[in-house]
Amino acid sequence: MNYKIIQLKWNNYWFKIRGKWRSCPLTCPIDKPNHQHIFWSWFGSFIAIATTAYLSTKTNTPLLMAPFGATSVLIFGVPDSPLAQPRNVIGGNIVAALVSLSILYLFGSHPWAMGLAVATAIGMMQFTRTVHPPSGAVALVVMMTNPSWQFLLTPVLEGSIILVLCAVVFNNLADERSYPTHWF
Repeated sequence: MNYKIIQLKWNNYWFKIRGKWRSCPLTCPIDKPNHQHIFWSWFGSFIAIATTAYLSTKTNTPLLMAPFGATSVLIFGVPDSPLAQPRNVIGGNIVAALVSLSILYLFGSHPWAMGLAVATAIGMMQFTRTVHPPSGAVALVVMMTNPSWQFLLTPVLEGSIILVLCAVVFNNLADERSYPTHWF
């Protein structure tokens, strides 16, 4: 490569890092939600997490894990997001747990295996069209806690289903909200 091409690529790289705006302008594409939207997001996430925690204690089954807090942000805060749809929530969590459990049992929980688990989970979610950002945390939870294969069922599948059902019920109570935009 000649020097001018390298310099052009370098300058383009630094130009992209700067971002489009120094701060989000008044016409920022991310609009401030109205008070009703904030209320329904708060109420729905409260009910969903409280219900999951309650069922967890009543059944003596671990149905709750930290990534579900991030899932609640998506399914109640931005329910229209493609990343918040049932296919993504349930599928992404299952894919990430399956991938990371496989890596855990093949290679152990070494730092490089943790990186491999998250990276492979991302790739498999992209491949299966089930990208759900909190699922990256599911992969780390597996690698850090060394669970059995039962983890796929409880808390991953059962907890994900409970959260999605709560999102369906509560997001559709409000006139201006609709969830899901698609199931599959």
